[in-house]
Amino acid sequence: MTGAVEIPERFNPWAPLDVMAEPDWLTNFKLARARREPTRCLAALARTDMKYDQLPDRVTGEGCGFENAVLLRSAGVRLGTPPALSCPMALSFFMWEKHALQPAAKARFGEPVVAIAHLGSYACRNVNRGEGAVPGAPRSRHATADAFDVAGLTLAGGQRITVRRDWTGNGDPADLLLRDAHRGACRFFDGVLGPDYNAVHRDHFHLETGGYSMCR
Repeated sequence: MTGAVEIPERFNPWAPLDVMAEPDWLTNFKLARARREPTRCLAALARTDMKYDQLPDRVTGEGCGFENAVLLRSAGVRLGTPPALSCPMALSFFMWEKHALQPAAKARFGEPVVAIAHLGSYACRNVNRGEGAVPGAPRSRHATADAFDVAGLTLAGGQRITVRRDWTGNGDPADLLLRDAHRGACRFFDGVLGPDYNAVHRDHFHLETGGYSMCR
């Protein structure tokens, strides 16, 4: 008898993130820690069912480039052009898609999302506030592969839902699904911007990690 008490992993804040487990009060803490540590992040990503290729670190310009990034080929949903995402972004994307987006789709429509339409991820550019190119503006999180823009969803039955058309505020199932998806993203990403933020985001959700905490 050692007197040691064995703590179940789900109640142990220092246990690795279980990406498949239902989120609980420790999930955000474990996710944040995994995103901060490259080796831990890749280990967590390897426990998902996503298919991806690791990308070599690269610098493409001043303040542009990425480290510890992957080319996401499959994420349980079709993505069209495979996006280049930092490991923290890819991990947050998995958590959002599995634990927020899919439960919301099944609750609102009784069927899963099978495809996500996106407007890209990595791009060497500054923050876009709708004023065009502004000298001295800070780099966007896109410039380090820490951002991803989601424009729409396709359900298993073939229905397509787009942020531009269906973010209406009228409370129909498509509008409610988008609002569920936006709200759920705020749990798993550091920053989430949508149509209510400004006109630049009228047609997509901007999801990012590593920047300021925001949910707009």
